Amino acid sequence: MRHHFGVWEGPSHPLWKGLASVPGGTRQSPINIRWRDSVYDPRLKSLQVSYAATSCLHVWNTGYFFQVEFDDSTEGSGISGGPLENHYRLKQFHFHWGAANAWGSEHTVDDRAYPAELHLVHWNSVKYQNYKEAIMGENGVAVIGVFLQLGAHHEGLQKLVEVLPEIKHKGARATMGPFQPSCLLPTCRDYWTYPGSLTTPPLTESVTWIIQKQPIEVAPNQLAAFRTLLFSALGEEEQMMVNNNRPVQPLMNREIRSSFQAVEEGSEVGSNL
Repeated sequence: MRHHFGVWEGPSHPLWKGLASVPGGTRQSPINIRWRDSVYDPRLKSLQVSYAATSCLHVWNTGYFFQVEFDDSTEGSGISGGPLENHYRLKQFHFHWGAANAWGSEHTVDDRAYPAELHLVHWNSVKYQNYKEAIMGENGVAVIGVFLQLGAHHEGLQKLVEVLPEIKHKGARATMGPFQPSCLLPTCRDYWTYPGSLTTPPLTESVTWIIQKQPIEVAPNQLAAFRTLLFSALGEEEQMMVNNNRPVQPLMNREIRSSFQAVEEGSEVGSNL
């Protein structure tokens, strides 16, 4: 098990066996975000987020991570503005995390990994009929990425942590009741945005990524609860659910835009995040 700059480089989850990336893919995700390479774009508006807690359906163990599903049959819950031209409906959110606190996030910032990363996944309901169609199409998907760092207990996350024992094995599902996903967003809404891909198969390059600059804090025991889940189904040999993050992909000739002006050259960038 090797990790370089805290970035996971060990043996990958079976999902990745023989599947490095989309053949000829030029905009794969995740990436390493470099502060000095990101370009401030004053035209980037703030992101409009409006989620309906009641549209939360259930949480389940996909065999790769745990995923919270939402009813996306109406416009009720979603995002617009920011880098997006249309309204995108919330479909699901999930997390990626490591076996240890030194890595786990999919995106990295100046080669630094966070212990975990949240992805809120939305699809373009103006251009497409459904999520399955949207992931195959241009500008089909918008994902908000939020880094998790260790710190204070997160009240909103606790409701999820408490149902995890019910979905320990692959395929297990538990009803959630109302859940407000905006409680998992940081107070500062500055973001980076870039064109990329899904980070799980089919790895299609249909995603506008919106990565929040400010991480949210979660308690060490809350993150440790993620690691009690299993990749394996009931009756199979137990495999701990950890390191379910895809390795960083080359930026190629993409531009990372930021909604905020970076601190001046030469100052301690990111030290006070």
